[in-house]
Amino acid sequence: MRLGDGGDSDNFFDRTGSSGGGPVLGGGGLGLLLPLIASRFGIVGMLILLLGYCALSSLGGGGGMLGGGSPATQQTASGQSRLTPESRRLLTGVLESTDQIWGQLFAASGQRYVEPKLVAYTRGTQTACGMGQAAMGPFYCPGDQSIYIDPQFFNELSQRFGAPGDFAQAYVIAHEVGHHIQNLEGTLDRASSAQSRADQVTGNQVQVGVELQADCYAGVWAANAKAPDGSRALEPGDVEEGMRAAEAIGDDTLQQQTQGRVVPESFTHGTSAQRMEALRRGLSTGNPAACNYTRV
Repeated sequence: MRLGDGGDSDNFFDRTGSSGGGPVLGGGGLGLLLPLIASRFGIVGMLILLLGYCALSSLGGGGGMLGGGSPATQQTASGQSRLTPESRRLLTGVLESTDQIWGQLFAASGQRYVEPKLVAYTRGTQTACGMGQAAMGPFYCPGDQSIYIDPQFFNELSQRFGAPGDFAQAYVIAHEVGHHIQNLEGTLDRASSAQSRADQVTGNQVQVGVELQADCYAGVWAANAKAPDGSRALEPGDVEEGMRAAEAIGDDTLQQQTQGRVVPESFTHGTSAQRMEALRRGLSTGNPAACNYTRV
């Protein structure tokens, strides 16, 4: 994928040189993370269960915890950055491109786009939603309108899940930007409200719609993204990289790999086929109005 290097974006924060946030599992702060777990990228869904988050799912709800608080993204790393030049270019390049494309799309509909922050960190970091950790995978925190990612996740994506390539990585970031769009549109609040009134299975179905829309929004961005010379940013092979990633992170695929069986009523992100279809829809239409997956 041909993108700019993003320059010195005021919306990018490198905390990879900090000491990290320390242990997160257990302790009172964990409850604050439950509302944002639903906004993670999805590849770590089974990891979260294995780590024991499932035992605390009854503490869910708490959507009000997401709002307020001072933006944690104003912190800066005190140590030496652990980002490779390639990772930095990818992160800042995708951030700059998504800002540009979504700014244009919002302006076309008479709205103002509020740009999200992107925070790269190692192991753990403080957020307005509580303490985040790398085991959660990439996630979006509505409380500070920020995307958090430990770049080591990209190694997992490539090596463990068989989805290498720069567009596969860009898709991860663009998916989280999709959650930011949903936050600006009020979709996340409506979904949280609907889930608070629903049973577990119905609430999961609401979440699947939210995640599929974020996948579709990632495709919308990619369809409209431009290279520095103004030509299309996507290159031959990019779409295939994205499809491999979407297939690898379907709930059915992850459940089969981790527990040897598939439990459809527990899906929170959609099947491999659904996630591939959502990304493909965004790529083929380039129109956010086509991403009508939510039930709220």
